[in-house]
Amino acid sequence: MLEIHHLSCGYGAFQAVGDLSLTLHPGTITGLIGANGAGKSSTLMCVAGHVTLQGGAIMFDGQDISRLAPDQRVRRGIAISPEGRRLFKDLSVEDNLRVGGLTQPARRFAQDRDYVLNLFPRLGERLQSLAGNLSGGEQQMLAIGRALMARPRLIMIDELSLGLMPKVIDLCYRALRQLQQDGMTILLVEQNTDRVLSIADEVCVLESGRTVWQGKASDARNDPTLAAAYLGLH
Repeated sequence: MLEIHHLSCGYGAFQAVGDLSLTLHPGTITGLIGANGAGKSSTLMCVAGHVTLQGGAIMFDGQDISRLAPDQRVRRGIAISPEGRRLFKDLSVEDNLRVGGLTQPARRFAQDRDYVLNLFPRLGERLQSLAGNLSGGEQQMLAIGRALMARPRLIMIDELSLGLMPKVIDLCYRALRQLQQDGMTILLVEQNTDRVLSIADEVCVLESGRTVWQGKASDARNDPTLAAAYLGLH
């Protein structure tokens, strides 16, 4: 579904990611792992069209989308729940969802909203609350829900569990399983390596903007050198 070929991207003269190649197959979960500053968020934002592509190509469904504007990528079926959530905090939960669905016909709003609320029932209880008044866990649910309103086939989620309570993390990971069962492809950036390895089909490990390992999540967990050096597992 998504093919990244020798991707380099960054900010002005600064290169955040260099020569990254990665393939995502339909209906799979891929974890992007690495320390802070490894280039994980920059990779996701480049695929979404928000960070400058400096080299390489991004293919989606066999078509080169490297030069498309962010909204065109959304219309192709790519959505992102960004690091820091970036909600419209002075808008209600429902209006944030409405913004997420702006690329879809208005007649689909109720159906798509109800899909999100079934996935995250807590949002249904806070539908008219301002996003800025939500707890951290509720804001994360809303950020994911807003991305889902675009009816993506690929959703990219940046730092899913950062700062969240364990029970909220459990809820979010159950939601990911449901999305995968519904046929969605997921690219997940996560600091909690135990959690991402428990759910991912494939993983890509970045260090200083470059790939140091790619393969099956089960192989990553069973590789003692990789686990100790990059994954924080012993």
